[in-house]
Amino acid sequence: MQGSRAAQFELYKLYAKAMYNVALRILNYEEEAEDVLQEAFLDAFTRIVDFRQETTFGLWLKQIVINKSINYLRKRRMEFVSTDEISEVPDEDSFDYSEMQLQAEEIRQAIIQLPDGYRVVLSLYLLEGYDHEEIAHILKISENTSRTQYMRAKKKLKSILEMKGMRDE
Repeated sequence: MQGSRAAQFELYKLYAKAMYNVALRILNYEEEAEDVLQEAFLDAFTRIVDFRQETTFGLWLKQIVINKSINYLRKRRMEFVSTDEISEVPDEDSFDYSEMQLQAEEIRQAIIQLPDGYRVVLSLYLLEGYDHEEIAHILKISENTSRTQYMRAKKKLKSILEMKGMRDE
């Protein structure tokens, strides 16, 4: 028992900061991210026998963190923009971050200002590396909704960053 506690603590030290950051990017609230982190580790340690080693422990834990974060958002009744009226989704490559030459902190602050639905899809796609099919599955939305949320998030992010640029001049 003592050995497993020590091993659990080592895993916690190894993954806690990264998993907290994943939860924080999705939830946007430190307290909820801390709650998700604790619950995710508790789940992982309770269900360690379910870990099949088909992937790394970190990826398995990250999936638990993402799912718990999404559940917290659902509790807040996060709503995604309906895409019924949209027939075509524009190319995703129309926004060029390199032109803006902003510090990472300015971008992080701008992302925090995005509505939940936008921020979650943008974070899962850009920062966590999920594709729209995977995001649709995780969030239980259509791929088109995921693409639309991403497109609108980029547009809103650009607007926030441009407004900040005007204020700084």
